[in-house]
Amino acid sequence: MAKPFIKGYKDDEELQDHIKKLKTKDVSKEDIYVISHDDERTKRIAKNADASIIGAGEMGVTDAVKGTFTKKGDKLRNQLESVGFSESEAEDYEAEMDKGTVFLVVANTDNVDDMLV
Repeated sequence: MAKPFIKGYKDDEELQDHIKKLKTKDVSKEDIYVISHDDERTKRIAKNADASIIGAGEMGVTDAVKGTFTKKGDKLRNQLESVGFSESEAEDYEAEMDKGTVFLVVANTDNVDDMLV
C-alpha cells in the first residue's frame, strides 16, 4: 500500500477549503479523511466538506470493534496505521492531535501538494 498524503491544520476553514479543492480535482470522497482528537470536530468538518472518517471499512471490523474499548490516543494511532502510516509516524501525528491539530489524510492519490496550491 502506498503511503497516503497527510497535512495538519489548526484552521478548520482552511482544511474544509482544501478538501473542496481536492474534490474539484476529482479526488473521491472515499479517499479523503479527516482525523482529530475531538470526535465532534472531526464529524463536523467531514460533514461540512463532504469527506470521510477512518472507520471499520479502513480498519477492518476486528480493529474497529477493539477500538471502542481502547483509549482515544490508541484508537487514533490504530486508525492512522490502518491507512498506511508506520507505528512511529502514527505516534508523531497523534501527539500533534493532542495539541489541537486536525489532519487531512488523502489515500490513493498522487501529487496532492500540487492540487492544494
